[in-house]
Amino acid sequence: MRWQLIESDEALQQLLEEHDSCEVVIIDTEFMRRNTFYPDVALVQVCFVQGASDSDVAWLIDPLCIDNPAPLAELLSNPAVLKVLHSASEDLEVFQRWLQVLPQPLFDTQRAAALLNRGFGLGYRALVADICAIDLPKGETQSNWLQRPLTASQCEYAGLDVTWLLPVWRELHEQCEREDKLHWVLADGRDATSALGTEVEDFHRRIKTAWKLDRRQLGVLAAVCRWREKMARSRNKPRSWIIDDAACLQLAQSDPQTTAQLGDQVGLPAPAVRRYGEELLELLATQRKVPEEELPPSLPRPLDAAQRGQVKALKSQVRAIADNLVVAPEILVPGKDYELLLREAAGENIQRPAHWHGWRESAVLSLLRTALTGAGS
Repeated sequence: MRWQLIESDEALQQLLEEHDSCEVVIIDTEFMRRNTFYPDVALVQVCFVQGASDSDVAWLIDPLCIDNPAPLAELLSNPAVLKVLHSASEDLEVFQRWLQVLPQPLFDTQRAAALLNRGFGLGYRALVADICAIDLPKGETQSNWLQRPLTASQCEYAGLDVTWLLPVWRELHEQCEREDKLHWVLADGRDATSALGTEVEDFHRRIKTAWKLDRRQLGVLAAVCRWREKMARSRNKPRSWIIDDAACLQLAQSDPQTTAQLGDQVGLPAPAVRRYGEELLELLATQRKVPEEELPPSLPRPLDAAQRGQVKALKSQVRAIADNLVVAPEILVPGKDYELLLREAAGENIQRPAHWHGWRESAVLSLLRTALTGAGS
């Protein structure tokens, strides 16, 4: 394996012009996210596929040296070039934040492996070991990728993340074509990009005991969580660095009206009271004036024993469907979707995830809905 650093706008432009006829690009990123809300991009690795021969050159694009990444954005959005990534979710966040584009069409090798029944949630090194019988080094996993200059060891490690992904992709792509599953993988890639950044602003639902609150308290919690989300994004800090979940819940339950109560009743640290106290008190005062009819509906209680039994039966059916389709069952229906299916069957108005459409609708979900209808009749 050879690697080459790209450390200027001119070098990036020349690289992409030289590979403008490529059909496939293998991509990975290195980023840091220890003390920030958004990932800080530190390196982008690419390997180009032109024709049948595999390249052993990893091009390491240094975003800290690039002033104009537009040519890379154009490559990622070029519909004629297949983008291959492994476990792409965090890489997608990097591209959305840095380049304001998302790669399409997208072939995620982790999802492809699951759809080919080679294992669910396989890490990159495990997949390389399975397909290529190579044990890749782990020495730079916790490296500081924002430090400069990058070491030779870091560059070697980063380069291996794309050069070995190329033969992995070839193996999986060929198997997908043999088993007529390529359109499934690409559809999942579209779902992953379309879902990013379109989340409903129901951040309060992530707090486990929120269902215990009455509607007035729930309205306060929803408003506080929206405020925290906006603050975390604007300051680029983790949510818990603004205020933690326990404090959000306490604000909703105790409804403090003074800065002293923010510390005594809510347990906010003194720095948070000084920085956010007046803003939070104003927010709470506004929520007290919200008319009853504008308050959010109560959250559903956790599943009862009978509903948990229904989930168990659904999971058994999904395993049978997966056996028939020769896929890993976890890739068909994520764990959190079972409760959504039950609530939909009970007549609740739910937000259907993007991955419920397309091939899963006919191959999986319609069968589960039929089973739930039969169980309820």
